[in-house]
Amino acid sequence: MSDTPPRSTPHGTAPRRDRARVLRAVAAALIGLAMALPLFWMILVAFSPLSDLHSPHLRWWPSAPTLDNFRRVFKLPVWTWTMNSTVITSLVVLLTVSCNLLAGYAFAKMRFRGRNTIFLLLLSTMTVPVQVLMVPQFKLVSAFGMFGSFWAVIVPASSTAFGVFLARQFMLGIPDEVIEAARMDGAGQLRTFVTVVLPLCKPLIAVLSLLTFLNQWNDFAWPLTVLKDERLYTLSVGMEFVNGQYTADYGAIMALGLLSVLPMVVLFLCFQKYFVQGFARSGIK
Repeated sequence: MSDTPPRSTPHGTAPRRDRARVLRAVAAALIGLAMALPLFWMILVAFSPLSDLHSPHLRWWPSAPTLDNFRRVFKLPVWTWTMNSTVITSLVVLLTVSCNLLAGYAFAKMRFRGRNTIFLLLLSTMTVPVQVLMVPQFKLVSAFGMFGSFWAVIVPASSTAFGVFLARQFMLGIPDEVIEAARMDGAGQLRTFVTVVLPLCKPLIAVLSLLTFLNQWNDFAWPLTVLKDERLYTLSVGMEFVNGQYTADYGAIMALGLLSVLPMVVLFLCFQKYFVQGFARSGIK
């Protein structure tokens, strides 16, 4: 047996550690409640009768829960708007994730002249407000004859500077030896990317897909600008039809907003593990 005495922790270290853990738990709970309050209020208003919404008293629960708000919403072409949003968002996710992954691989693992300069110029576009880019984008989609169609929404969103940056940071963590081994076996750049790099990028693909889905599903200004036919409107643009000319139907607005939020909540819950892994491995804190 060893005669070395057991190591003792400094006096007071354990209580301080416990207090810090409790404080972190309380802070996380308060932040979670603050972030969940808008969603709770949306659900509350969506199921509240009009008498509660026009009442001067604040209610934390409907006096008589009702589905009247949803009935008024479904008198509008909600299913058409939902299908339009689904088609546009699915194509944007497919194109954006593919372009961002290819560009991130090129910036992370390929050597070419001006690589760092081009990458810095790409990152500098993130400082430009979206509103500034809307006029040149509008002229481009009009010049290519895409105005008024789904492609006017899809093509300008086919790649993002942040997505390329995220893909590059993630792929920098892939060992160069793995890629060199594939090249020594005779694999070209495209085959190396598809068979070696992509299987290692599942968390990254989940992050890019979820972020792109959230951004495109909620996009309002650009689809409203380039879609002139009401039958092609997305769900976020169609939500504007719920507003009256002089008054706002808050119950119907919240009911339609709740229907719009549900797909995003479900997707996040399904891909939460990959979402956290993707950000952790990309080095973004």
